[in-house]
Amino acid sequence: MRFLTALTLASALGGAVAAFAADRPVVRVEPPNLQGPRQLQQQTAKAAIQDYLESWAVLRNALSQNRPGLLDQAFIGDADDELAGTIKQQQSDGVHTDYRDKSHIIKILFYSPDGLSIELADTVQYDVQLFDHDKAIGTEQVHTRYIVVLTPTEVRWRVRIFQAQPE
Repeated sequence: MRFLTALTLASALGGAVAAFAADRPVVRVEPPNLQGPRQLQQQTAKAAIQDYLESWAVLRNALSQNRPGLLDQAFIGDADDELAGTIKQQQSDGVHTDYRDKSHIIKILFYSPDGLSIELADTVQYDVQLFDHDKAIGTEQVHTRYIVVLTPTEVRWRVRIFQAQPE
């Protein structure tokens, strides 16, 4: 029964992610293997993953425009503070960056019993291009794993922890 629920959830999430526009990254959602007293409902998982993927677009806009206030749409707490610090450093250095996420492999690791956090692991591949004012300096391809904690707010899930893990 648990396998069937996980398979159904993975199928629903995959369908939701496939609905993104063609210029979106390739996304694979692995079935969660959650233990505990609270079940993760399909629509909750779908909304959390969709909001998380949208946070990458917010991140890209904030970093490319050097506007830390844009982060408030998708980030909160430590993640917001750290990313805003990165943007402020970019501003003082006279540079900006352009992030293009190419692919995500997402797995839901934990859903808190009180429903106030979801932990994800995301193996992501992205390109980051550095600009000095409007002149491109270089591009780097990055492949890393992030541990992400999402917190529900009034209308969406926001990223509270966004931590790269060494491979």
